[in-house]
Amino acid sequence: MPVLVPILQSLRLFDTLALEQLASIAPVLNERTVERREVIIKRGEVEAGLGFLIEGRLQSVDFTLDGREVGLHFIDEGDFFGELSVIDRQAAAEYVIAVAPSRILIVEQVRARELMFSTPEASEAVSKRMAERMRQATRQRALLALPSSFQRVCAQLLLMTRTAHQGTVVIQMPPTHQEIAIMVNTSRETVTRTLQFLQGLNVVARIGNQLVVHSPEKLQQAADGKVVPAKA
Repeated sequence: MPVLVPILQSLRLFDTLALEQLASIAPVLNERTVERREVIIKRGEVEAGLGFLIEGRLQSVDFTLDGREVGLHFIDEGDFFGELSVIDRQAAAEYVIAVAPSRILIVEQVRARELMFSTPEASEAVSKRMAERMRQATRQRALLALPSSFQRVCAQLLLMTRTAHQGTVVIQMPPTHQEIAIMVNTSRETVTRTLQFLQGLNVVARIGNQLVVHSPEKLQQAADGKVVPAKA
């Protein structure tokens, strides 16, 4: 279905463009709905285009030589993805899959390059996103070096927190236990036990479609190994 201008204005990168530009672009763009676990971009795909997440949640993943799924990062609402291939015109380096029913927009590569470099503000938005991805990858590597699966799960939860209204710390649309597990190289059962432990301490609580973090300080202590479950 065609994309309305107000929707474009809510998306990162498009929010740097003038209303006149958006009005001329909107009629030729179409959003589509994807189901959970649907593959949006395949590794090795050429001319994949630039994607935008209107609603839902996506995850960037890859696979090891033995076929094990490895989570790289999550893509949140309003963000764009696939920019690396648009910039260097090389094949996609990773898979992008939907981890929840989602609404997306894909802009073909040539038009995407025009948008990305059409104004200094758009170029700056792309540069900032690339810098964020690099910082995110650095944090993820550091997380994977933590000595225990329990610490890695807690650290991953911290990376996903956001401060909502009135200062509440939340994880919006928290991933499934399996999706967290592939991000931190552990089992789904370990993630489940960790969350049960944290809930028992009232560090986190599931409320609606979000995970509320009642004690970010204690969650940080758990990630640091200062709060640990008792050994059976």
